[in-house]
Amino acid sequence: MLFKKKVNNMAQILLIEDNDLLRDTIKKLLENKGYKIMVASDGEEGLKMFRSDPAEVVITDIIMPNKDGVETIFELYKYFPAVSVIAISGGGKAPAEDYLNSIKLLPNVKYIFKKPFANYDLLMAIKDLIPKN
Repeated sequence: MLFKKKVNNMAQILLIEDNDLLRDTIKKLLENKGYKIMVASDGEEGLKMFRSDPAEVVITDIIMPNKDGVETIFELYKYFPAVSVIAISGGGKAPAEDYLNSIKLLPNVKYIFKKPFANYDLLMAIKDLIPKN
């Protein structure tokens, strides 16, 4: 499957995050940098969105209701192995590093970030993953 390269010269990113405040903050940050952002509050919603309108990069939280980030990443890799994923986590019952280390070996997971992370780090990761014209 081929991904859309640009929409009106804007790269498209799917952000899957259940925390409303963080989701809105990241969305605004990325829109201000010229990216088109689709948002979902869990993996189930995110996968539906991706199937109907593929993005170049997926940023996903790990601990979420309905379908968590690990399941989401595995499903993305199964059906869309070319998509690049950035995994983020603040942890849960275990430290964030445990969750992130468990999935960082998947070929489509390109970056992992523990919450809170620096905006600069996220922007540099996206810049690295978005294909150049």
